[in-house]
Amino acid sequence: QVQLVESGGGLVQAGGSLRLSCLASGRTFSSTVMGWFRQAPGKEREVVASISWSSGITGYAGSVKSRFTISRDSAKYTVSLQMTRLKPEDTAVYYCATRAVTSRNYAYWGQGTQVTVSS
Repeated sequence: QVQLVESGGGLVQAGGSLRLSCLASGRTFSSTVMGWFRQAPGKEREVVASISWSSGITGYAGSVKSRFTISRDSAKYTVSLQMTRLKPEDTAVYYCATRAVTSRNYAYWGQGTQVTVSS
């Protein structure tokens, strides 16, 4: 059973930084893509960033490009999201998720961690 556990959320002032981590367990992840998503109140869930576990190739939503950095530590089975220059509109519950490289469907999700950016 795949388990994803996020940590690192909290309250930060606009312009500040936070680092989210996602600890993965329960299987090998070499042929997967790890993604960070977020959902703000009243809005649809959106993808923020993704990374191929094997190649390290990354992708970002336009709204976070140049501010957020996704990375993975294969030895620790951890995927991180470094968030800088945070804005109030970044406030949301952030989730990590994983899918097979050959699938578009993120099959496993963490429980989420709240990020609140005050103005």
